Amino acid sequence: MKKYLLNLLGLLMVVTPFVNAQQQQQMPPDLEMALRKTQMAQMALKALYVDTVNADKLADDAIKGMLSALDPHSSYTTAEETKKLNEPLNGNFEGIGVQFNVLEDTLVVIQTITKGPSEKVGIIPGDRIIEVNGTTIAGVKMGRSDIMKNLRGPKGTLANVSVVRRGVPEVLKFSIVRDKIPLYSVDAAYMIRPHVGLIRISNFAVTTGKEVEEAIKKLTKEGMKSLILDLEENGGGYLEAATEVASQFLERGDLIVYTDGRAVPGKKHFSEGEGKFRQGQLVVLVDDYTASAAEIVSGAVQDQDRGYIVGRRTFGKGLVQRPVPLPDGSLIRITISHYYTPSGRCIQKPYVKGQSKEYEDDIYQRYKNGELMHPDSIHFADSLKFKTLRKGRTVYGGGGIMPDYYIPLDTTRFTPYYRMLNLKNIILSTHLKYADLHRKEIAEKYADGGFKKYQKDFEVPQALLDSVVSAGHRANVKAKDEEEMQKTLSRLRITLKALIARDIWDISEYYAIVNEESPSVRKALELLGKE
Repeated sequence: MKKYLLNLLGLLMVVTPFVNAQQQQQMPPDLEMALRKTQMAQMALKALYVDTVNADKLADDAIKGMLSALDPHSSYTTAEETKKLNEPLNGNFEGIGVQFNVLEDTLVVIQTITKGPSEKVGIIPGDRIIEVNGTTIAGVKMGRSDIMKNLRGPKGTLANVSVVRRGVPEVLKFSIVRDKIPLYSVDAAYMIRPHVGLIRISNFAVTTGKEVEEAIKKLTKEGMKSLILDLEENGGGYLEAATEVASQFLERGDLIVYTDGRAVPGKKHFSEGEGKFRQGQLVVLVDDYTASAAEIVSGAVQDQDRGYIVGRRTFGKGLVQRPVPLPDGSLIRITISHYYTPSGRCIQKPYVKGQSKEYEDDIYQRYKNGELMHPDSIHFADSLKFKTLRKGRTVYGGGGIMPDYYIPLDTTRFTPYYRMLNLKNIILSTHLKYADLHRKEIAEKYADGGFKKYQKDFEVPQALLDSVVSAGHRANVKAKDEEEMQKTLSRLRITLKALIARDIWDISEYYAIVNEESPSVRKALELLGKE
């Protein structure tokens, strides 16, 4: 065994399979030695370790170990994880084209994608898909991810589904040809007041720039002269998408963002000046979960004095990652530079290399320190003061984008009773049962006046509220007193009305209802002179 090990080590000293001879000559000695050490360790473990060794897992763990000592955003994902993470950013996936929820262990279709494969064969909202290609997916306690695996598949493949439909005694059979299914990053685009539009973006994907352009065109035709751009809880995405969106509001040649790094040349990104909303009033909504590409747009709007930022200090993710694909489909994302706003502010908040736990706890620390409730708890050093480019207003660096108008986190908006009903999925499951039973009735009632009439006239039935309370009792979730009960019921009326609207129409109508109670939206309307 000793002789075998010596031969193995000798072989490793002369073999570097990841690089060719020319690259070896150019490789710095310290890097070459590090590479050899890694290879030797992995091969020695594979050859000598007492138990069976999974070589792939060894490689995964080694990569993760290296990255864990760096910044919080350099990361590694397996091939499967990479595919899942890329789907929302690529703007599509391949499947049958339904939005669904799981009700009592059964998939219930909420909406079919317009002109998608399911709509084409006759699947309708309310249908229950119980079987896919011979695999039963209802009543077997199958997880949501496993259900999705059965529904999704390569474009052109068949999904033979069995469907139970209310009012139809027999099980219906459909053969659905899977296709590319679009994923949209614009959640809402509607007129919230006369001449005031609202666009909400969930993330910055390949298609976001085009989606925002189309939304602006649509709202302009409806009379929009001022715009609320909602980036709350937007975790970011592609830099290119951020520059495309920012270009909708800025003049040609306006600086949007620039990058700077050690090994990668810095680059400045400018507006192309062909945006569809370069003149009207603009307010951008942000919060502590607004990050990355969303911070680029917010910072550009603020620094160029194009509009006002309303909300709370954003997350502070200003590190640029470059994806490095690996042969098996896995991916390393390596931080190569920092993002800077036009005034020179670094978007990235401070961090200590290798201490990801403290970094992840930052939002909680902001809550403990009172920053989320009280703006006067935030203190900036003079070195963190910057000036906007046109009006010379003072803005602040140090990580994230500090809003022009601060909106405190309302910790009393949702009662503990409401939060527990929500955590135990009681609100959603009870609403699904109601919507399933009354979908056709509600749609027919508001067929003429549409959503506007629904928004004005519909009142959540007392029976539905009672059902939520009863389901809570069965799960041992109860209000502590009558005051908490009444406050919870008031919030439930808004939530349930919005959820029903989403099921009858779409997600845009959901936000049209809940946004009427949003403090940040109300502040935006006040600034625009519409509240």
